Amino acid sequence: MAEPISEVRTLDAPRASRLDRRKARTRQALIDAAVRLIAERRGDRASIQEITEAADIGFGSFYNHFDSKDQLFQTASEEVLERWGQMIDRASAGISDPAELFALGMRISGWTHPDIAGFLTGAGLDALDIPVGLAPRALRDIQAGQDAGRFTIPDAEIALSAVAGGLLGLLRLCQRQPERVSETTVDQLAEALLRMLGLPAPEAARLVALPLPATGTW
Repeated sequence: MAEPISEVRTLDAPRASRLDRRKARTRQALIDAAVRLIAERRGDRASIQEITEAADIGFGSFYNHFDSKDQLFQTASEEVLERWGQMIDRASAGISDPAELFALGMRISGWTHPDIAGFLTGAGLDALDIPVGLAPRALRDIQAGQDAGRFTIPDAEIALSAVAGGLLGLLRLCQRQPERVSETTVDQLAEALLRMLGLPAPEAARLVALPLPATGTW
């Protein structure tokens, strides 16, 4: 049976499409390998040969996608954290209160996907230097909370460092002793951080008691 006109392709189009898909799969395999190596705390030590072996691709394919190991790890860090940040954005759509936005982002981040948790603990406080993803969103919400009079802490960047330390500590504990971390534990951390930012205790407790919206897949 002849194909519908809308589906007829030129002879070159399928080849180009297959090539694009293959390139995309190879690039994603490299990014996934970089994320795993960071999570395993081997990113700094890994050679390009080790990265391509972890990605199960040929050594020469690396330079078709990235100029250096540093560029790969930077790209991987930005992509994985931005995807998580966008998921939080979708979950928080319609919320205007910066304190509620901060609480929601912290609670979702604390009960995070294992791959993200491993990546964050592997990256440590270097994650604060990544220009997209979680840190810029948290800083934005802290500064908005200051402007709105919801938060009284004077220095937003110092506050962000304290928030990051609390989150990383929780994720590390979750990896090492998962039985000790529950949704309640995450909410307790979020409540403590809200109070550190200057929110009154009853209001902090109210915000972390709000139901979490569906987050979907990241």
